[in-house]
Amino acid sequence: MNRIDRISAILIQLQSRRVVKAQDIADRFAISLRTVYRDIRTLEEAGVPILGEAGVGYSLMDGYRLPPVMFTREEAIALLTAEKLVAKMTDTATTADHQSAMFKIKSVLRTTEKDLLDRIDNRIEIVQGRRPRPELMAINPLQTVLQGIAERKVLHLDYTAYQQQISSRCVEPIGVFYLDHYWHLIAYCRLRQDYRDFRMDRMSTIRVGAERFQPVHPPLQEYLRNMYPDRDLNRVVLRINKAIVRHLSEQKYYNGFVSEEEHDNYIDMTFLTYNPEGIARWYLSFADQAKILEPATLRERAQEIVRTMAQHF
Repeated sequence: MNRIDRISAILIQLQSRRVVKAQDIADRFAISLRTVYRDIRTLEEAGVPILGEAGVGYSLMDGYRLPPVMFTREEAIALLTAEKLVAKMTDTATTADHQSAMFKIKSVLRTTEKDLLDRIDNRIEIVQGRRPRPELMAINPLQTVLQGIAERKVLHLDYTAYQQQISSRCVEPIGVFYLDHYWHLIAYCRLRQDYRDFRMDRMSTIRVGAERFQPVHPPLQEYLRNMYPDRDLNRVVLRINKAIVRHLSEQKYYNGFVSEEEHDNYIDMTFLTYNPEGIARWYLSFADQAKILEPATLRERAQEIVRTMAQHF
């Protein structure tokens, strides 16, 4: 990126947030802090009213805004792709809000970019897998949850646990993440007095309360690091008959699939897994059509399971 483009992008970044740290700008463009200071000075000399405070960051004077900038072709395509993902992976309220925002964004595109989006609109599609999509439509929890997070307000919800027991919870929301077709809320549960993972499709009612909570909770990323701590990954290679590969569908991804090598009548699949026991038992469900190439310890474990099974017969 040349310097003119970078300075323009810095101005857009300043308009996107109330305060922007110099280090954030340096990290985004892989430049030094000295270069950031020089670029900020260039904007100031061009008449942009930038307020800077040591140790805090930069901000634009209230009321200063430039007209919307033009998007590149790549940015326009990325926005269209994101629109498709939002429509398939979120609830109706989020989809409607995103579509409204997209209309505003598309209104500032140049004619060439508008024509481009019209041409490829029906050539991008998100196809749902065989697993049915969780229904969030009745209560649209995602927008409610995000409102609670943004305003630091307690959420009140009725939740169905895995034991099919329904309970009323008051929770302090921390963040959300998407995993295996489901949206999850990480929150401090006042009933359990601990942090909990709530699947949004299990919420039957939800509302934002009036009470605000103190921002004393760890960030979402720290919670996720604790949920999925670094552990030793085990490399597994299976040689599988081509005739059954299509039946493995999503199961291979749940077992850590990373790559495959195709041959005439079979495919060698490589997995990285935290759970060798789980992959051994999964392998036995199609073991008559596959063999374990490595590690030897996995072959031995599969043999032990088979011997134990034989005793039951």
